[in-house]
Amino acid sequence: MSRIASVHGVLPPHRYPQAELTEFFAELCLPEGRDHEIVRRLHSSAKVDSRHLALPIGRYRELDGFGAGNDAYLAVAVELGAEAVTGALAEAGLEPGDVDLIMSTTVTGIAVPSLDARIAARIGLRPDVKRVPLMGLGCVAGAAGIARLHDYLRGAPGEVAVLVSVELCSLTVQRDDPSVANMVASGLFGDGAAAVVAVGAGRADGHTGPVVVDSLAHLYPDTERAMGWDIGGTGFKIVLGAEVPALVAKYLGADVEDLLSAHGLGIGDVGTWVCHPGGPKVIDAIQAALGLDPEALAMTWKSLRDIGNLSSASVLHVLRDTLAERPPAPGTWGVLMALGPGFCAELVLLRW
Repeated sequence: MSRIASVHGVLPPHRYPQAELTEFFAELCLPEGRDHEIVRRLHSSAKVDSRHLALPIGRYRELDGFGAGNDAYLAVAVELGAEAVTGALAEAGLEPGDVDLIMSTTVTGIAVPSLDARIAARIGLRPDVKRVPLMGLGCVAGAAGIARLHDYLRGAPGEVAVLVSVELCSLTVQRDDPSVANMVASGLFGDGAAAVVAVGAGRADGHTGPVVVDSLAHLYPDTERAMGWDIGGTGFKIVLGAEVPALVAKYLGADVEDLLSAHGLGIGDVGTWVCHPGGPKVIDAIQAALGLDPEALAMTWKSLRDIGNLSSASVLHVLRDTLAERPPAPGTWGVLMALGPGFCAELVLLRW
């Protein structure tokens, strides 16, 4: 088994209340003179109070195309990613030279060399560090990344592996696009980064974070258009299907039961749930599919309210908040989960 040694989340310094962001993005995306009321209703239904942006709000008017947006992404993403990794290593009592593998995930910008290579150079990782960049997993990648670190460390029990997630969703909002999907995205998604340090069984002494016991992935059939991007000359145009809550209702309960039953467990044995805050309808669907009391997902609702949906970084922020504010008692079973483009689910079984 591998063990999570630390989780560190970071946010850009530019924080704005939802009401201010609503009016700004309505002006940016709607034709001149169009009533903002529909945007206000969509943003209000997101149940987000505030969000952090990669840039000061006035800078977004200066981004005149995909190239300018991606340049801004690269500048901010490397800084935030480096801050997240160095913070996580410090909390784990480790140095950059201890890292044997770094995995990066993002779906809001394009970087070649990849973010992990740029961060490695910035913070002084070893030149022989193994790198695994992930692109395209979207919101599910925080959970999938932890699962893939675990897969690696099972075969390298004496090593240290790091996952870094950086998502700057605000830089993907399409100006002059009044579509409902673009309006929903402009009210739900925020910007941020997070890093996880995991250690193999041979390096686990002295670390007290949860053990990763198992994982489960499920790629749902015929759901490619449920969530993702259409990529064109103006960059990343959001695809958000109304069927996502129904897919959760159809599949997630059986997925969780399959993961748990392999270890002689049931839903009632899980004391801690760490769920990606995909949006109010998705969170409600998760609660209903698993028969959970709303309090079971209190940290997920809090993260959505305070910082919005950070795509792949969100579930890592929820995990960080859970460890800091509601640390489970030793012996507690936990399930960490996220959903994303594919459409798919990734579940991780934890034990404190």
